[in-house]
Amino acid sequence: MAGKRKNNPAGSTNSYRGDVLRVLGALKVATADQIQRIGAPHLTFRHADKETPSKQKQARTASHTGALSDMRKHGLAENGGSTETGDRLRNLTPKGLEAASYELRRPVTEMGSTARGAGSSGASHPMAVNETVIAMLRPKPNMARLADDLPHVQAAAQAAVDAPAGIGTIASYWTEVSLPATGTWNAPGKGGAQADLVLTAPQDQVPLLFIEVDNCHETAEELADKLEKYVRFFLRKVKDTDGKERPMWRTRWRAPDTWSGDATFPPVLLVFNRIGERNPNRTVPRLQELTRHLWQGQRHKGFRDYDGKIPIIATGLKNLREHGPEGPVFLRFGRDQMQPLREAIGNPRREAAEARAREEAKARQEQYQAQVRRAAQEQAAKKAAEREARRPVCTGCGAKFTDERWEAAQSTDWGTPKDSHPHLCDSCKRAAVADAHEAEDRQEHPEPLPDWAERDRFLRYARRPRCTECKAAFTDERWQAVERTGWGTVPMEARPTLCGDCDQQYVTDVQAWSGTMRQEPEQDQSVPQQKTTGWLSRLRR
Repeated sequence: MAGKRKNNPAGSTNSYRGDVLRVLGALKVATADQIQRIGAPHLTFRHADKETPSKQKQARTASHTGALSDMRKHGLAENGGSTETGDRLRNLTPKGLEAASYELRRPVTEMGSTARGAGSSGASHPMAVNETVIAMLRPKPNMARLADDLPHVQAAAQAAVDAPAGIGTIASYWTEVSLPATGTWNAPGKGGAQADLVLTAPQDQVPLLFIEVDNCHETAEELADKLEKYVRFFLRKVKDTDGKERPMWRTRWRAPDTWSGDATFPPVLLVFNRIGERNPNRTVPRLQELTRHLWQGQRHKGFRDYDGKIPIIATGLKNLREHGPEGPVFLRFGRDQMQPLREAIGNPRREAAEARAREEAKARQEQYQAQVRRAAQEQAAKKAAEREARRPVCTGCGAKFTDERWEAAQSTDWGTPKDSHPHLCDSCKRAAVADAHEAEDRQEHPEPLPDWAERDRFLRYARRPRCTECKAAFTDERWQAVERTGWGTVPMEARPTLCGDCDQQYVTDVQAWSGTMRQEPEQDQSVPQQKTTGWLSRLRR
């Protein structure tokens, strides 16, 4: 702790020093009160019970005042004079701007100047710009930091949390940005403008917004001249890194190719702070007439086309502070009613018209697809009916062919045999084939089959067999003996190709031959062998 006190005698923390760097890096010059309201809004509610506003401000800004003191010791911040109300102004040194670039994640070359001397005349304009940023941001208190506070403090903070949100973060805002009509970004030439604020918050549907803050000191003609400079800048084109020419503003900021359906320029918001002698209620109508050629669109059916035009919007700082960007306090030039900011910078009528056109086109497309499907179904049904009309009918039973039978009955390529019964269905064809086989059997063997063979479904021989030895036809008993009539029956005959007589003769001859083989070897070999005929003689040899 002693080392920390030595480095930061005021006792500041990294969190509060980070708040100072981020706020002053974006706004360039601010008071401790503005830094606290942006960086730590929960402190506003914690010290709301102090006796006087002065003590409230002193209590809630004490932490950031200590951070500024420590940063001044390190050469990061410095005092920059006082406001007209006596508040001390703070700004960063070049070393502080470099440190802020890390906090804001911006290149050092885009950090701008240190704003030294801004407080020499009270800095009324920078203070109005800062109040505009706070009104656009509407910082929300962190309820976790108020967990130990009194219930009425938490209730007040919760009401602020539940109020309509603002747009972007402090890192979304850039101040005093040069818009060179000639020259470069770092060395702008004559004839260009300088935007008081540039807002980039695509996450909140505001990709790019230029903001001009007027303390009601400028005339309508002066404001119109500034808007003319904006047009010069928007029209300027330069070569990009790919060698192609693009609008210069697109080389630094990202924005949609079209703006709410229109190829418009980025919108410009005019914020009037009524501290000067000019009345914005008279300045705005005059400014509309002077800049009509810059913002007026072409009328179409149900909407206006703003291609090549600038959406110019006006509001008052008091209304903006009270209602925020979500409130209907913005008047777009050419419209007769107040709108929220996002509606004012867009083209809701065109968006609605295009949405209706998309829905109508979608409906027409669906209707066309339905017609195509119906036509295809009707065509398929017609083809199916024609095919059914051509489907062959069996000449035997009158039933229509199945698809498989129809295809098989048709003659195809060369070499493919034609179906034997192309005019019969499968069942009639099988019956016809069976009748043909039966007719052939009757021609070869006119005698009828015995009853047992007629009843048997598992005949080994479709016709009466003949003996392979004597060529005699089998008797019914022998035929039945050599048949296999089913599973699990008596094993079939050993010699099913022989009739009964030849089978008996075979058994006798085999027994006689076996006895001859068992005779004594001394038997007279000179006795000539008896000559036999048939297959048994071959066996005995």
